[in-house]
Amino acid sequence: MSSALPPRPAPRGGAVWALVITSVAGFMAALDNLVVTTALPSIRTDLGGALDDLEWTVSAYTLTFAVLLMFGAALGDRFGRRRLFLVGLTVFTGASAAAAMATGIESLIAARAVQGVGAAIMMPLTLTLLTAAVPAAKRGMAYGIWGAVNGLAVASGPLIGGSLTEHVSWHWIFWLNVPLGLVLLPLARLRLTESHGSGAPLDIMGTVLASGGLFGIVYALVRAPLDGWTSPVVLLGLFAGAALLAGFVRHGIQGKNPMLPMRLFRSRAFAGINAASLLMFLGMFGSIFLLSQFMQGVLGYSPTEAGLRMLPWTGMPMLVAPVAGYLSDRIGGRPVVATGLFLQAVGLAYYALTIAPDVSYTAQLPALVISGIGMSLYFAPASNLVMSSVRPHEQGIASGSNNALREVGGALGIAVMSSIFAAHGAYDSAQHFVDGIQPALWVGAAAVAVAGVATLFIPRRTPTKVAGDSAPAPVLENA
Repeated sequence: MSSALPPRPAPRGGAVWALVITSVAGFMAALDNLVVTTALPSIRTDLGGALDDLEWTVSAYTLTFAVLLMFGAALGDRFGRRRLFLVGLTVFTGASAAAAMATGIESLIAARAVQGVGAAIMMPLTLTLLTAAVPAAKRGMAYGIWGAVNGLAVASGPLIGGSLTEHVSWHWIFWLNVPLGLVLLPLARLRLTESHGSGAPLDIMGTVLASGGLFGIVYALVRAPLDGWTSPVVLLGLFAGAALLAGFVRHGIQGKNPMLPMRLFRSRAFAGINAASLLMFLGMFGSIFLLSQFMQGVLGYSPTEAGLRMLPWTGMPMLVAPVAGYLSDRIGGRPVVATGLFLQAVGLAYYALTIAPDVSYTAQLPALVISGIGMSLYFAPASNLVMSSVRPHEQGIASGSNNALREVGGALGIAVMSSIFAAHGAYDSAQHFVDGIQPALWVGAAAVAVAGVATLFIPRRTPTKVAGDSAPAPVLENA
């Protein structure tokens, strides 16, 4: 009688655990992009500070997050994605506690900058860890849920920040992250499996060029609404940042083991979805930034009331994004993403046509619903397109570059659309506010429409049989 083999131990990881852990971690990082905006008056009352000091409580996080995203992804590929994810989560959680306990505006700004460092390490690794844990045939649905949670975090930041500030205290905007981080740390250690990228040496030169270039441009975009587009500091940031990024592109073409090989952009899928992501976040971030102020400053809603009335837009990903992920598995991500972007553009254009000092909520509702559906159709399939447009060992770099472009697009959207608002309108009356926001919304709609056009250049998928799968898995043809 032959002896039976001992049962194999259950795998340490699991798709469900990976989805839960990465979605919650991504929610924490994405939420802190805009969660502070509605709390600024209370922070100023408690901690003092001039207007530009308060601006830095937002931009310190955005800057460090944007410029270090690609470096965080590269560190994960080199030293282990789970290991660096734990490092990033620890830094983010500790910095959140420091921000909650800040006793002065300078210490709050410093804590926000460290938060951005932690988020930059943690955020790009959420997608690569999820990809490693989920079978290829089921990634569309997983990306749908991940995208729904992250999309909701980005769009609902002002609602959550306003509600906590109004009903509890602004400190709880940051305390909220601490228990979540303390729960995720042991779960990630026990339930996520380790994975690595190519193991190539760290590209220090590429990191310096990319970080310096993005820092210069994002810093200029943040400062431009306050200092003016022609101020020496803004012009220096733009020109120096552009020069460093040009050097980064050249390094990516000629360098040995560059952190972002420029050959990846020979893929129409990779180039198209990254261009679309930058433009999508430009239009979406800038619009939400101005519309939340319109609802509060012109229509007279409290921060909580304004956030609740934007739920047909901001809350839609929880309903539609999982369906979008399913559709991307069936018909490919390209048509789903393109449809979502064009719907988002239609929603913003509808808002621009109907906005007025006395506009009713009923009149705004179609624009909110259309925009919400459009945003929901974009998030999950876009993630799928990014990760499937490169080789498995390059997915960390793909995730980092796409997230960096999203952050830069968001900063660009707020800066550009605020400048358009300032050129045509003002805060001194409801009509002047509408005069400023209307052309800004048209620019946002145009940017998202161009993003939809960029998506159409992504090749259609062609089915290929994967060993052990009963259904074909999508493969994108490269130009």
